[in-house]
Amino acid sequence: MNSYIDILFWIRQKKWLLIALVYGLLMHHSVTPPPDLNPAAFDALIIISMALILIVTEPLPLPAIAMFMLFMQVVLGIDTANNVASSFMNDAVFFIMGSLMLAVAIVSQGLDKRLALGIITLTGHKTWRIVAGFTAISAILASFIGEHTVAAMMMPVGLTLVRYAHKDPRKVAGLTAALLFSIAYGATIGSIGTPSGGGRNVIMMNYWAEFGSGSVTYLEWIKYVYPMVLFQIPFTVFILLWTFKPEQSNLDSAVRKLVVDVARAGRIKGREWLAIILFILVFLGWVFLSEDFGLGIIALLGVFLYLSFGLVEWQELNRKTNWGVILLFGAAISIGIQMNQTGAAEWIAHVIITNLGKVIDSPAILQGSVSVLLSGVMSNILSSSATVAVVGPIVLDLGGDQILIGFATAIASAFGYFTAVAAPACTIIYSSGLVKSKDFLRAGWKMGVLSLVSLLGLSLLWWPLL
Repeated sequence: MNSYIDILFWIRQKKWLLIALVYGLLMHHSVTPPPDLNPAAFDALIIISMALILIVTEPLPLPAIAMFMLFMQVVLGIDTANNVASSFMNDAVFFIMGSLMLAVAIVSQGLDKRLALGIITLTGHKTWRIVAGFTAISAILASFIGEHTVAAMMMPVGLTLVRYAHKDPRKVAGLTAALLFSIAYGATIGSIGTPSGGGRNVIMMNYWAEFGSGSVTYLEWIKYVYPMVLFQIPFTVFILLWTFKPEQSNLDSAVRKLVVDVARAGRIKGREWLAIILFILVFLGWVFLSEDFGLGIIALLGVFLYLSFGLVEWQELNRKTNWGVILLFGAAISIGIQMNQTGAAEWIAHVIITNLGKVIDSPAILQGSVSVLLSGVMSNILSSSATVAVVGPIVLDLGGDQILIGFATAIASAFGYFTAVAAPACTIIYSSGLVKSKDFLRAGWKMGVLSLVSLLGLSLLWWPLL
């Protein structure tokens, strides 16, 4: 009798897993792919839709869902096991891995506490001011040095404040989410501000040159886009406070503990100075050398230097690095590659264009709608850079003002708010283990609406003046 009860309990707990599996089997065996979609591309879309069901409902840990995505690519014959595994030999995966390790190394030297105290000195002790400060700092920094770098640098600081606020961060889940998401979403909205904010921006500038659309300088990009960054910062703060409702209105107690611990540590010592110098070198490498060497290789070089100088032990890195998040990010990249190579991403683009064309008569409105919708949807499936790489030529080829539509495409590709793998900044905060995939949906749809409204206002009110 107990065994039957256990089985029924398991079925109830894992019902969404069973639903996803049944859905996948029916789609693969009973549904004929559209004539203009090859079987491999159709299977890639099946895996994506199954993964989305599992990510939203979370009957399994996300790393287990990542394993499922990798397994299904081979089982359905989309690609070989070796090719699927090769997606982990990717600079983006190396960056996530190196960033998480660097965060561990920074914490081991107590630098996160000193930086947290420095930020609070600027913001004050009230929770809303700290959330606002984190959002603004992350956004402004990400504009110039990229969201990856900023999220990796800021997360240890956010975690420090959370741990001082309560011994068990899960008892202050609202505060924890508000602080961590202020880093992720701040970095994401800031990444559109300048060409150096993200790879997607540079890709679009290259497309403009290829299509003969003219050139856009660094300052011109800022002129067109930065007002949207500044506009979104206060509204992002409002959304986060409204969504997560932090349990503490001020962090006086946390700050007092932080001040005491920093005072006990005394003045910065030689090892700490060395850790700071090494991180600055890594930071400068990210800013000036990433095009030549890649963000990931530079991050791993930083980890190598920390280990070489004895600033962190491998056992500590191995114990405290969230390897599951690395697996998740690699799996997301893998399925994104398949979406691109099989033609599934391009097929989605053409389907949307065809269907929107039936209801929208204006070529300009059609082009803008296609650009925003395609970029917004695909950025939560592919990486933002991959999204622009796929969508860019499609929308630019529709005609119209290619400069403006290029801006809209690059901006909308940053709307990766909805899942833990939608943007590197989201993946990094998810690695903390203190936010859930449902949290991304709770705040993500509001951020999506905010960003769409902001982009619409920018295109209608600001761009005509330039």
